[in-house]
Amino acid sequence: MPLGERTGDEKSESRYCGVETEFSDDVPQLLSSNLHGGFDFVVAPLMDPTYRPSLMDDGSNGAGLLPFAGSDLVLSPSQWSGHVVGKISSWIDLDSEDEVLRTDSEITLKQEISWASHLSLQACLLPSPKGPSCANYARCVNEILQNLTSMQLWLTIPLEKSDSDAGGANPDHMIDSWYLWNSFRLLCEHHSQLSVALHVLPSLPSANSLGRWFGESVRAAIISSNSFLTNARGYPCLSKRHQNLMAAFFNHSIQIVISGEQLHSLPPGNLDTTANNSDNHNEGLHLHPLRSYLDYVAYLYQRMDPLPEQERFELGYRDYLQSPLQPLMDNLEAQTYETFEKDTVKYIQYQRAISKALLDRVSDEEASTLTTVLMVVGAGRGPLVRAALQAAEETGRKLRVYAVEKNPNAIITLHSLVKLEGWEKEVIIISCDMRCWDAPEKADVLVSELLGSFGDNELSPECLDGAQRFLKPDGISIPSSYTSFIQPITASKLYNDVKSHKDLLHFETAYVVKLHRVARLASTQPVFTFAHPESSTKRKNDRYKKLEFEIPCDTGSAMVHGFAGYFDATLYKDVHLGIEPSTATSNMFSWFPIFFPLRTPVCVQPGIPLIVHLWRCCGSTKVWYEWCVSSPVSTPVQNPNGRSYWVGL
Repeated sequence: MPLGERTGDEKSESRYCGVETEFSDDVPQLLSSNLHGGFDFVVAPLMDPTYRPSLMDDGSNGAGLLPFAGSDLVLSPSQWSGHVVGKISSWIDLDSEDEVLRTDSEITLKQEISWASHLSLQACLLPSPKGPSCANYARCVNEILQNLTSMQLWLTIPLEKSDSDAGGANPDHMIDSWYLWNSFRLLCEHHSQLSVALHVLPSLPSANSLGRWFGESVRAAIISSNSFLTNARGYPCLSKRHQNLMAAFFNHSIQIVISGEQLHSLPPGNLDTTANNSDNHNEGLHLHPLRSYLDYVAYLYQRMDPLPEQERFELGYRDYLQSPLQPLMDNLEAQTYETFEKDTVKYIQYQRAISKALLDRVSDEEASTLTTVLMVVGAGRGPLVRAALQAAEETGRKLRVYAVEKNPNAIITLHSLVKLEGWEKEVIIISCDMRCWDAPEKADVLVSELLGSFGDNELSPECLDGAQRFLKPDGISIPSSYTSFIQPITASKLYNDVKSHKDLLHFETAYVVKLHRVARLASTQPVFTFAHPESSTKRKNDRYKKLEFEIPCDTGSAMVHGFAGYFDATLYKDVHLGIEPSTATSNMFSWFPIFFPLRTPVCVQPGIPLIVHLWRCCGSTKVWYEWCVSSPVSTPVQNPNGRSYWVGL
């Protein structure tokens, strides 16, 4: 039974809650009792925990049956795959100094995962490494991963405090469990089928330390009954920090698994009071010993706000890598135009900027006699033309608009729009590349929407430098300036998606992506700024920037898979537009961030600066970016000479 309904989140895996169980040789009864108890799946041992290969009778000549929980026929294939996560024996220790235990562990691990694969289980839960050294365990798991088809392996990692959070505690007893995960996944080559099951403990690390996990491939969170507190009415509840963590798990499609024994003696009466759960229509729901914990988790899920309309629109784009547009080389399709034109917030901002420019340009006394010449360069299908004419009507100013567009298909739509709206006297359509057009007169205002996710990555500087000759010496450019920003991120999913192509080209490409399962490790820093009109005729558009990022001390170590890029633009005076997180324009969806991947992820530690270099390079036919890291380690300069990724002029 799902935890509840949440508008816009109907397909999220976090709606389903599991329960960790003990071994049972009656799997149908085990599954039935837990499903009827309200849980959606069980995390159940597949093999009798007393089994040891070294204790098996050698006289059986290999004919002895392994003590699995039951035949594959005791459940239907859909029950096995949809409601059972295999739990690998917790006693295994593949890095033990005891050779017998180590050998038994390796044999058992392979036997259990082979059986789980035969059952078509979607996932298996691996026990946490027994110590900081896990090389043999990781080697065996990596060997298994090479032959797995689709099953995920969830490695249990306790969510423990790091040394920097310990407040002077003995470092021998306080480790940062992220190191354990990082060591294991590096030994397994960042395999995409290896994920994390975080074991949530009663005490939590700092918010920054928790935050880095949301860029890792966390698939499940196991929360023990001993992590729950008791409220005034005797029911289980969680601390405020645990509640916030649960909300973050829900938002990142991380499934909750409840484990442990019933530790709360519930008061007599309705067991569902805490959660206000009215779905208790199946007989026996209240009999499950962990039902009150499940109800509280469901209550936390149900009280979350519905996903905003913008988030629902962007759901399908989350963590999906897209190549940036090539607006000069390629003509946009109608569907692309339509998507951008639906972004009303963007055009409201443009209209505000144009209104302010018209008021500054023409006084009230001249409003009835003076006509402002406004050029829209890159007019597309006309949304900026409409915004300009609405601004003129709003301010009572007279306007003559030149709509310059190189796409012959968009020109057809522009002509239809002008005729339909009766704008023939105000709008002159120019079917031409702005860089080749000879304007019949100078413009008072030059308007464009050539910005990309990184500000200058769709060649706005080159286009506007070429169009600047249209502008009067005291003319106004909208936008008047824009700045790009970057920040280091943990983005395990994005890294694995790039790595799956198994080539250099994809690691040297900058992608547009709706970032979701990422951890932002430091605040953004500005990179390149361009201003229009550009006063210096000798100024080139090549740029170079060296940036130094500091990871907050309480974060602990983290893995940098690449850099997220944003922009912020000043349209005119105090009217701005942008996606830089701290100043982002609300409810605007025309731009997703850009992602610069690293070929080799870099592990960063607090106190050691992360030094990044970024170049914007210009050639006669193309513009491209190059990037690298020089501290704490040096990485190769990516995309030299634009060999893999460029934007064509």
